[in-house]
Amino acid sequence: MMRRVFALLTVLLFAVVFWRIVGGYTELQGLRPLAWYYVVRGPLELGAPNIVTGILITFRGFDTLGEVAVLFMVAASVGVLLKEESNATSTPAADEAALVRRPAGEIVHTGKQVLLPMIFTFGGYVIVNGHLSAGGGFQGGAIVASAVMLMLLARPRSTLNVALLSVVESLAGVLYVCIGILGLVLAGGFLDARFLPRGQFGALFSAGAIPLISTLLGVKVGAELSVIIDRFRG
Repeated sequence: MMRRVFALLTVLLFAVVFWRIVGGYTELQGLRPLAWYYVVRGPLELGAPNIVTGILITFRGFDTLGEVAVLFMVAASVGVLLKEESNATSTPAADEAALVRRPAGEIVHTGKQVLLPMIFTFGGYVIVNGHLSAGGGFQGGAIVASAVMLMLLARPRSTLNVALLSVVESLAGVLYVCIGILGLVLAGGFLDARFLPRGQFGALFSAGAIPLISTLLGVKVGAELSVIIDRFRG
């Protein structure tokens, strides 16, 4: 009885809260001052037609650095936890079974030959063109990692060079921070991409250091997610 009363009170509470939100909603007739500045002045100041990438990399670049750090901590934590679990459940029979992986089916193996080049190419395109169209380092890195996952599914007995990926990921992170410091010294703040010339608006090599930062983000995210995928294979 008490459980039903508590559930009813919870539903009523949510109803009151959402009713106040919905009832007090009024559609904006125009952009707020901050949003107007981002939409109108952002592309002109940064030289990037895709203002979303410009905001993420330049205006709130320090937050993006925090997101990259969180992803690094997740990758490190997954590696430690899965290694401890593997050591706890390791037996000679289990180790032998892990070495003998069943080969992939014909559809997966054939599809890999067609899809892998396309996925890697598309991931690189999303990373490089992030300042011009929808995309960026995070999105492109995730696409590249999905190609790595398909490769591991199609070739279960293959292994990733986790040590090399860790070095690449660390180097990309160090260069990312170094570019942030250059922006702090030479431009308006940390990760301010305007310490390099803006170039021609809409060109591939434009928008200051935004394409370079996006590339480093793509390399770092792709390497970290690939390591996480490899860890889950056991």
